[in-house]
Amino acid sequence: MNLLDTIDATNLPNHLAIIMDGNGRWAKQKGLLRALGHESGTKSVKKIIEASAKLGIDFLTLYAFSTENWNRPKLEVETLMKVLINSLKKELKTLQENNIKLNAIGNLEKLPKSAQKELLDVINKTKNNTQMTLTLALSYGSREEIVTAVKNICSKVKNNIISIDAIDDSIINEHLYTQNLPDVDLLIRTSGEHRISNFLLWQIAYAELYFTDVLWPDFKEQDLYEAIISYQKRERRFGKTSEQIK
Repeated sequence: MNLLDTIDATNLPNHLAIIMDGNGRWAKQKGLLRALGHESGTKSVKKIIEASAKLGIDFLTLYAFSTENWNRPKLEVETLMKVLINSLKKELKTLQENNIKLNAIGNLEKLPKSAQKELLDVINKTKNNTQMTLTLALSYGSREEIVTAVKNICSKVKNNIISIDAIDDSIINEHLYTQNLPDVDLLIRTSGEHRISNFLLWQIAYAELYFTDVLWPDFKEQDLYEAIISYQKRERRFGKTSEQIK
């Protein structure tokens, strides 16, 4: 059976987020350097981006590099940055052909200048695309994002730009990196780990969570379809009862 044929096109997650985990373990299992695991992971990135766009998902966010990843061995960090730059150069054509707009969130100023330049170039060249918004979370940490938002809001309150009584969910949303993105509907994590790892903590408040043992370099279209089928079997109540939903 082709899983794609069983997906309900009227009940897709509007915003899909993925924690792409397992590149290093994949390489270790095969007796390869971790760098080769990261390079192999880019093949899955391309397949999942294209599959998501074809399905009709409007927003796809990929956790590419966390604030904590800066603590990894220097050689691995350098490799990850090179993989990022090469992928951006290589996949611009794919983004254009699929009408995909590139976006990025995180403390981007910490990225090497060469990575910042390539990232901004691709963002600018795809800014008018409308099929899907692809967001890369780079040098991203949700706690840092929330702390930064709180500081900015406090500054505005102090300067009488915002009234303290006016602070609500929407005000906080406006000060997050994801201010132009909707809340996450489905969060997928690969590699068998069952953690959120400081990813979109505010934005996944009512997201459905899906964990798979598949390592990221082995995660293919069929694995994505399985996750979406699981999502479509769930009842999303947002605090209400089943009777209220029906």
